[in-house]
Amino acid sequence: MSTAPELRQRAEALAGLLPPLLAHAEHLAAAVLMGAHGRRRAGQGEEFWQYRAARPGDEARAIDWRRSARSDAHFVREKEWQAAQAVHIWVDEAQSMDFASDPELGTKGDRARLLALAAAVLLVRAGERVALAALGTPPRTGELQLLRITEALTQPRDRPDYGAPEVRGMPPHARAVFISDFLGPLEPVAAQLTKAADRGVKGALVQILDPAEEAFPYDGRTIFESMGGELRHETLKAGELRGRYLERLAARKAELADLARATGWQFHCHHTSQSAQAALMWLYAALERRR
Repeated sequence: MSTAPELRQRAEALAGLLPPLLAHAEHLAAAVLMGAHGRRRAGQGEEFWQYRAARPGDEARAIDWRRSARSDAHFVREKEWQAAQAVHIWVDEAQSMDFASDPELGTKGDRARLLALAAAVLLVRAGERVALAALGTPPRTGELQLLRITEALTQPRDRPDYGAPEVRGMPPHARAVFISDFLGPLEPVAAQLTKAADRGVKGALVQILDPAEEAFPYDGRTIFESMGGELRHETLKAGELRGRYLERLAARKAELADLARATGWQFHCHHTSQSAQAALMWLYAALERRR
């Protein structure tokens, strides 16, 4: 096990290697905090919520040994404020998120990572525990967790054309955020969102789109190709596809909104040409309402 000085040295070394993402997220979070009321803090956590099976990362002192003695497994006596303060964040890392119609706008993935990390900064500053799906670890709080999340968000990995949320390890009665363009198959999204809702998890779907994906400004001979190259379509009259495309996009948004409504979640569509601060303020308020 690492000593405190060794852990600090590793954290400082990691911080020195990180890209400007964390600094940008910190700045964005500070701007939102200036314009929002402070998050209500929970009490001392005396109200019992439930027993749950112990998970990797739980401290030994958190185990209820009396309850555990009646079973072959260890159980944790979870209090209401502990369950409510866990926030699980999934960021779509699929290749579709690499799209940007204008280099000055940045990619959808850039905006998704910024919003996710800025939200994590806000939550950690409020004393809440945050988990990133890509890490696969229990929700934690503190500056070191922000460094872990930043590292995970900036590490390259194998990616499919389109992504789907991951709810493994999501604590019951927690809150969650799914950030994606949601342009791939909707069935996996619906399945994972339903699993989360069955656990009593409430949260927010944030759809990130490039303005060109919203406006479809294409005409004449055009080749449409997915970012991973798996899908390809060539047409001589792209303009004639605009009406059908916009109808399907509107239908996809309506499906996402209906899915969120049916599971007690909230839905928001954000464009990379819009203010990241406005999107973060919406997300901050959405998570506040889910307490």
